[in-house]
Amino acid sequence: MVRGKVEMKRIENASSRQVIALIIFSQKGRLHEFSSSNVKKSIQKYLKLTKEQHTRIYRTLMSKKIELLENFYRKLLGHNIGTFSIEELQGIDEQLERSLKNIRSRKAQLFTEATEKLQTKEKFRLEGNERLCEKIGLKQRHAQEKVGQQEIGSCSRSTHCSEVVTELFIGPPTRRKIS
Repeated sequence: MVRGKVEMKRIENASSRQVIALIIFSQKGRLHEFSSSNVKKSIQKYLKLTKEQHTRIYRTLMSKKIELLENFYRKLLGHNIGTFSIEELQGIDEQLERSLKNIRSRKAQLFTEATEKLQTKEKFRLEGNERLCEKIGLKQRHAQEKVGQQEIGSCSRSTHCSEVVTELFIGPPTRRKIS
């Protein structure tokens, strides 16, 4: 890099002439400093002052924002309506309409989501009921099949299975001959 000459002039403003510290970084990254006091203390003092100044500015801005929001809130609630112009009232009316639209939209969305969740639960429970009914049906069928198998098994175990014929008689019991 080419070195150039810097023209030295007197700084006319007396407060601008007051240099606390001079810090120079060479091209190789070396630090050179000159000050009438400790440079580190000067930097810390500067940082502290700027932090306090930023904090004061931030607090001022936040106070103004809070005041504006409180005024807007009072307007939306309808406090001191008598002092508003037609334009201000129209603006409030439009804002309230937009807010209502957003609220209704969110409400509809929540209802839709809740309905979908309930439909999903209903579907899940109906499927569960079907599975239970199938299980109960299978158990009943199995029980009937087991009873049927036991009857068949008992007949096959006995030496003689025959049908029994019964007759129904109405009247006083009489002795009949069984042939």
